[in-house]
Amino acid sequence: MFLIFTGNDTIHSKLSKGGLQKKVNKFKLEREQALLLIIDLQERLMNAMKDRERVYGNTRLLLATARELQIPVIVTEQYPRGLGPTVPEIKEALPAECHYVEKVSFSACCGDLDGYLPGAGRRQIIVTGSETHVCVFQTTRDLLEQGFLVTLASDAVCSRTDENYQNGLQLMRDMGAVISNTESIIFDLLIAAGSPEFKAISPLLK
Repeated sequence: MFLIFTGNDTIHSKLSKGGLQKKVNKFKLEREQALLLIIDLQERLMNAMKDRERVYGNTRLLLATARELQIPVIVTEQYPRGLGPTVPEIKEALPAECHYVEKVSFSACCGDLDGYLPGAGRRQIIVTGSETHVCVFQTTRDLLEQGFLVTLASDAVCSRTDENYQNGLQLMRDMGAVISNTESIIFDLLIAAGSPEFKAISPLLK
């Protein structure tokens, strides 16, 4: 399979012996196309983040949704010897089969992640993590350059200052990422009320 890119809003996937398959709209998340990427929620880094509890809570909601909908999860750690491991609040909620990426580059699009993503077969990347204006921003930039559709959970990313947080979001919006929020992402993936997945997730949103 190869891909045809049509601006920042859609991706057409095309089989080598067939016609165009359906468009993937960046403003409409689809569980079969989605992947959750959690960037650098590590102990020593997060101790400096005033909004860390908000980020933990919303990331855990997205992890619960990913578990119910069988959405793959990737977790990155920036130089864990220096910044520590992923915080317990997130680590205890991770699925056993999640994919870990240890890195020293600020962008998570290093060798291990670049090698994993093609085999995952997912084009829509939902991003949480820290810091908004550094590792989240650089990772988003690289994912967009590679043709992925990126959705930011704006209430599940953080920076040490509000100015850097807002600037990071604006930069990513200007590049073509969708700046969304945890509840919008979850309800978009659930599609409708009444399903077993909705019944499992909805009590967590109250």
